Order: sequence, then C-alpha cells, then structure tokens
Amino acid sequence: MPIPSLPRHSFRSLVLATLLLGTGTDARATAGEPTPAPQAWRDARQLVLVITDGWDATTGTLQRFEMRDGRWQTVADVAPISVGRNGAAWGLGLHPTQLQGPQKQEGDGRAPAGVFTLGEAFGYADKADTTMPYRAMQATSYCIDVPDSPLYNRIIDTRDEGNEAAKGSTEPMRLDLHNNGDVRYREGLVIGHNPNATPRAGSCIFAHLWRTPGEPTAGCTAMAAGTMDDVLAWLRPDARPVFVLLPRAEYARLTREWQLPETAP
Repeated sequence: MPIPSLPRHSFRSLVLATLLLGTGTDARATAGEPTPAPQAWRDARQLVLVITDGWDATTGTLQRFEMRDGRWQTVADVAPISVGRNGAAWGLGLHPTQLQGPQKQEGDGRAPAGVFTLGEAFGYADKADTTMPYRAMQATSYCIDVPDSPLYNRIIDTRDEGNEAAKGSTEPMRLDLHNNGDVRYREGLVIGHNPNATPRAGSCIFAHLWRTPGEPTAGCTAMAAGTMDDVLAWLRPDARPVFVLLPRAEYARLTREWQLPETAP
C-alpha cells in the first residue's frame, strides 16, 4: 500500500518529534526553557538558606529546608541573621563561577555568596548537641587567615603545628580567652568557602553567634544562640547539608537553574 504524502510542514514536525523522542531531549529546551543541569549538591537533603536584600546589605534572614517527595520544604520559621560589614560577594564553593557581581577577597568584609558544604561544628564546650563532627576549641586553636601560609584557611592547634604557624593570624578560635569573654565562637559551623585554599580568596568563614542582634561580621553569618542551637540539633551529616547565601535578586535569577527552594523568605 502506498505511503500517503504529508505536507512539508507536517513532515518537519514529525521528524522533530521523532528526534526528540529518540534522544530523550526535554521539549522545554526547544521552547527556550533549558532543563537545569545536575548540580554538585544534587544529593543534598538539608539546606540552610540565607537571603539578603542586596550585595551591600548587612542583615538578612535564615530558613531551613529538607528535601521531601522531590521538593524542598520548609522545616522552621524564618530567623534574622547578619552578614559581612560590607555585605556579600561571590565565593568559591559548589556553584559554578559567577562573573557578574563582587568577588570575595581576603579582608573585604563581605560574606561569601553561593552554595557551600557545611563542615565541622566547633565551640568552647567539650561537646555539643549535634550529630555533625564537632571540635572543641582551645586557647591554642587558630584559623589561619594569612594568605601566604601553607595552612591558609585551616583551623590548627599550635600545640601540634608550633607557635610560628599562627604568626600573623587574626582568628583565635577561643575569642572568650583572647577578647574579654567574647561569645561569638561559643558555637559555630565551618562554611566550606574556598576549599582549595586559593590565596587571598577569603578564609575562615563560619556561621557563629552574634554579640548583639544585627551586628555585622568580618565575613561570616551571625545569629542568635537559639537559632544556632536549632540548626546544630537539626543538621545530619548523612543528609549532605548545604549552606546557600544569595542576595534576593540573584536568588530569583538562579532558583530554577540551581534547583533551589521555590519560595524564599
């Protein structure tokens, strides 16, 4: 039986549909809506989200999310936080390199923006109410913020590394002992900015306590003790938690591409 002829435009449509089905291509891409690429944090099931009102904002909000039924869902109310005294800037983490906007540098007073791993918890006490790896800080504990040091962006103990290793560092981890009872590092978490210790790209980035509400930081994210307690108790290493900090406009731009929670505080 002869094959009936098709109008040319119908034939083109049939060929296109066949190619799409054969290659598994998402039809949204042909309509100008690219499918999000798999992200380095695709296995994360917990997400700490910090949103600020702009690159130069020094305060913002923190909200926690868990992956449930394939979607990010909120698990706690929004809490206030503060960030760097000069706002935020793109950091080095799990996210693709971003060229538009300020770039994080050592000593710039900006908190790193992007998507980051969450590392060990730390504090003044011998232990903490958390399942995250925990390190009790000592009078001899320092985070090295000296760009030329081979220990740059690492927390060390001078009992192991020697006193010379901390020479020039401005980050003693027992602030209470070095700064008249300072509570800021009583509880904290390491944020995985600059994991390869690129010189001068920024170091010693933490989530930690604030002394007074809204007080800006040198580049960390600060919060109330109650907020920190809730975060530490909630986090689970097996959930591969990530920390996301973005100005609101960047969050709106990247929500779909980075597969972030659909609603921001």
